[in-house]
Amino acid sequence: MALSPRAVRRMGTGAVLAVAAYYALWGGEYSVFGLRRLAAERRDADARLADTRRQVDSLRTLAATLEKSDDAVERIARERFGMIREGELLYRFVPVDSGAPAPAPAR
Repeated sequence: MALSPRAVRRMGTGAVLAVAAYYALWGGEYSVFGLRRLAAERRDADARLADTRRQVDSLRTLAATLEKSDDAVERIARERFGMIREGELLYRFVPVDSGAPAPAPAR
């Protein structure tokens, strides 16, 4: 049974389309799966960029506040570094270890 030229042409066209579909899905640098992976990487990078921009904006706001306000500088110096003004007393509270015996009162 011989195939007609039309049937051979259809099979050839089908084979070419099958190879093209295979290459479009799995082959090459720009396959469907590669493009999906790249899209996911871009979403992750955009999220990291947005977080970084928020941090930069926050730091710029803090820097502007510290440049303009002496009260803010003093508050940070007191809170973070335990600095005090002349004549003030600094009280530090140390957590007590519940497993250790309590110290004897001074006489």
